[in-house]
Amino acid sequence: MNPFDIDTFLATAGLIGLCVLVFVETGLLIGFIFPGDSVLFTAGVFAAQPDPFAPLWLLCVAVPIAAIIGDQCGYFIGRYFGKRVLEGRMMRTIGPEYVARTHAYFDRFGPLTVFFGRFIGIVRTLTPLVAGFSGMSYRLFTLFSVLGSFAWAAGIILLGYFLGNVPLIRDNIEVFIIASVVTIVVPTFIHLARRWHQSRRTVDAERSHTTG
Repeated sequence: MNPFDIDTFLATAGLIGLCVLVFVETGLLIGFIFPGDSVLFTAGVFAAQPDPFAPLWLLCVAVPIAAIIGDQCGYFIGRYFGKRVLEGRMMRTIGPEYVARTHAYFDRFGPLTVFFGRFIGIVRTLTPLVAGFSGMSYRLFTLFSVLGSFAWAAGIILLGYFLGNVPLIRDNIEVFIIASVVTIVVPTFIHLARRWHQSRRTVDAERSHTTG
């Protein structure tokens, strides 16, 4: 079976297969080979049919849970194996400065990345790994993983359920999702960057005043 034949996949694998696919997207770090958004959208379309392959409410509960479990698996892979990688050749190759920047990035933007990364292909595959690798707080990661997983999985399923018969949306679902995320993420990051820049200027001014 062609793995990108979404209709055949859902018809044969059903809800269990869908949950396994969503888990694999983040849990086993090979999710970039699957069209996750399109699969969820199509699942919503199928759920709206007179003879659905699974009830809508069950899809909106089971699939996000599979996504959360996948995130947990990816996080612990990064947490427990990332350090070994760092202490090996990769540390000598990329240098400690890169590692420090990764830690600093997740200290500042980790929650937003975990939440919104769910909506962007390969980003949702790598984010749990990097979050664990960078030492992001487990509680914070889990909180935003749960929120992001339900917003992403249940949201796209519901989108397919209610708007699956609109050709413009059906044929460009990935574009619509990425565009929607960008309109939220970009202004948010700009706002945070400005606050960071202002705080740095304040700190520099205080240091200059102290040394002066």
